[in-house]
Amino acid sequence: MKREALRRMQLWAEQRLPALTRYRRPESLPIELHRRRIYIVPTGFGFGFTLLLVIMLVGALNYANNAALLLTCLLGAASTASMLVAFRNLDGLRLITIQAGHAVAGQPLTLQLHVESAGRLHQAVYVTIDGQTQAFAIAADGNSRVVLAVTTTRRGWQPLPRIKLWTNWPLGLFRAWSWLYPQQSSLVWPQAEVGGPPPPLPADDLHRRRLHHGEDLAALRDYRAGDPLRHIAWKVSARHHSLLVKDFEQPEGHQAWQLDWRLLSAMDHEARIARLARWLGEAEAKGQRSSLWLPDEEIAPGSGFAHYASCMNALARLP
Repeated sequence: MKREALRRMQLWAEQRLPALTRYRRPESLPIELHRRRIYIVPTGFGFGFTLLLVIMLVGALNYANNAALLLTCLLGAASTASMLVAFRNLDGLRLITIQAGHAVAGQPLTLQLHVESAGRLHQAVYVTIDGQTQAFAIAADGNSRVVLAVTTTRRGWQPLPRIKLWTNWPLGLFRAWSWLYPQQSSLVWPQAEVGGPPPPLPADDLHRRRLHHGEDLAALRDYRAGDPLRHIAWKVSARHHSLLVKDFEQPEGHQAWQLDWRLLSAMDHEARIARLARWLGEAEAKGQRSSLWLPDEEIAPGSGFAHYASCMNALARLP
């Protein structure tokens, strides 16, 4: 309940005080926190502690109790000092880079935030993004990596949401925070269709076989000079007038799947993208080579995750 009231108070302050909206425009990295963009408010515990100090002060003055007055002053000085410590716990932090992983629309996108210190120790610092909070600490002149995830809803370029750095260290009496608006977007891959027909294959892309010295027996043929003696079928040759040699075969590799945007003209725009994404996923799962033709881009045949990522990025960038 107290957290909800504090959150509403912060939202009200952001709307009413122009200084709090000064840094709401997207910023290029790196972003450094300084005194003009760090804000401090008392926490719920801080308000209660302040009320307690007021009661102690009134009682000490009323009864002329010097010891109680001294204790009240010491606690007040400690609380005031904690406000400065909370400010310095954020001051000098620098957000260097943000690395985004790969994500399909509807799945969480993993972000790695690289934060470094400017010469002092930073303890119990929290970073909040898209409703998720992660704590970290940085040694003097050190750096830290914070991993968080954000939700995705659609394919294409997705701007990163605002990032909140905050702390209530050391006593929990004050909350210091700052908002970061990195000017960075992440590419979200399209979601593949659940089921559908296989990709069209070339007419000659059958399980063709070629003869070679392998493990699977293919046929017997006449002996030729230079054939290894261990491949001679002695028992069968004994019933014939000439030597017969074992020959072997294995399936010849399939040709690359030619995934062509033009072959799906009967489908709407997003349905084409979803089907091509499914075909690319099937090719990656089978280790099959594939190529991709799109209206503004053509990707040569290839295989492996790098090729798959390149094709999915091309689908995600389609208008």
